[in-house]
Amino acid sequence: MNCQTDQVGERGIELSRRWFLQKCGVGVGQLGLASLLAESTTTRAAAALPTSDSFAPKPPHFTGKAKAVIHLFMAGAPSQLDLFDYKPQLVKFDRRPLPPSIIGNQRYAFIRSDAAVMAPRFKFAKHGQCGMELSEKMPSLAAIADDITLVRSVTTDQFNHAPAQIFFNTGFSQPGRPSMGSWVVYGLGCETRELPAFVVMSTGAGISGGTANWSSGFLPTSYTGIRLRNQGDPILNVANPPGVDAKLQRQTLDLVRDLNRRQADALGDPEIATRINAYEMAFRLQTSAPDLMDLKTESKTTLDLYGCDPAKPSFARACLLARRMVERGVRFINIYHEGWDAHSDVVGNHTNNCLKTDRASAALVQDLKQRGLLDSTLVIWGGEFGRTPMVESNASLGRSLGRDHHPQAYSVWLAGGGVRSGFTYGATDEFGFHVTEGKVHVHDLQATILHCLGLDHRRLTFPFRGLDFRLTGVEEHHVLKEILA
Repeated sequence: MNCQTDQVGERGIELSRRWFLQKCGVGVGQLGLASLLAESTTTRAAAALPTSDSFAPKPPHFTGKAKAVIHLFMAGAPSQLDLFDYKPQLVKFDRRPLPPSIIGNQRYAFIRSDAAVMAPRFKFAKHGQCGMELSEKMPSLAAIADDITLVRSVTTDQFNHAPAQIFFNTGFSQPGRPSMGSWVVYGLGCETRELPAFVVMSTGAGISGGTANWSSGFLPTSYTGIRLRNQGDPILNVANPPGVDAKLQRQTLDLVRDLNRRQADALGDPEIATRINAYEMAFRLQTSAPDLMDLKTESKTTLDLYGCDPAKPSFARACLLARRMVERGVRFINIYHEGWDAHSDVVGNHTNNCLKTDRASAALVQDLKQRGLLDSTLVIWGGEFGRTPMVESNASLGRSLGRDHHPQAYSVWLAGGGVRSGFTYGATDEFGFHVTEGKVHVHDLQATILHCLGLDHRRLTFPFRGLDFRLTGVEEHHVLKEILA
């Protein structure tokens, strides 16, 4: 018994050793492979980390028509049914429920699925040689209809403001992923050292998605968007305090830089390189930022075109500054205009917001065009989702004649930078509820934006936690070749 037991025990030990070496998830073979994979990932990640020359212009994957992007983000979600996508059937069904076959099992946050239809609140007319149909509340956009592409078939995966805003800007609904601007600067670098490569401005109330909209996520933080103030100095402390002249400041920064470089060499931490870049950019901004913000050199004709008072913060002022940034080599500019969330009084809300944004948005396109910059600058205008064909009226919340969130279909427009002029793409059903032609997922739109810059969205990747991440996610998405010039 003892001998048999000993033999079985020895055999069991032998099998255990063999199993451990060959099969175990923490076996020697697997450990060696994991080590090699980790080394490979680390090497690839290190190659992508910022250096002292990380913002130098980089070659694109192929020749793109756009060199810069100005993204006019209408936070809160404008109503496509009242601005861009006229539906006579909504007039016919006004104050009557939608047919059950249209709404299906869709549920909403603030209205019942059997809520009554609300007809478009504004008149529509066709404009330009292309015959683009637009709302009366956008007369300036109507004047440049032959210069834009209107996409009426955008869809998103997200239903609420913060996740939908983050999704549109980063390709993911939760904070932590790099924004489009960060991806673009990571892929292409920048043509200026005097200003940030990626600039953010905002007008209106707060932004639901917050700083996650322009975060660099897991990319080095040097690629984060730099937010400039829309009033007063663009950044705080732009002037030196009394007793500190330029020479003393430069000597101080040189000392801090040298100390940071020693630490970077010792630790290999990429965020130290980010810190060095931040100090140097802050120093350069003391000269470049006041020059950028000084609109005295702009003619009265240009100021009138935008409707801009140089002394007052406004969306118009931000748009004019965006054009000046493009002239100075800034790669990606976000302008957020908040306040489109019309759960109540669509008429009042959209009348007010169109007055603030329509003239300046169109002026930006016109100004870029007359300066020969539109072909190399892609302008995008739109929000995070659309609005419902049904009315939102809730006495307990003080709401009436509004529209709820609608992710199934909405509109954006683009101009310049390689897209067609005077072109309308995609269509929705007779109620504006579902896309019926040319469905465009947000990831498709992101892929198209990158394509205009000469970047292949499938090849623009960054290694993180063992995976190669990209802006457009892992599912198959495509460039909208139909809207390209």
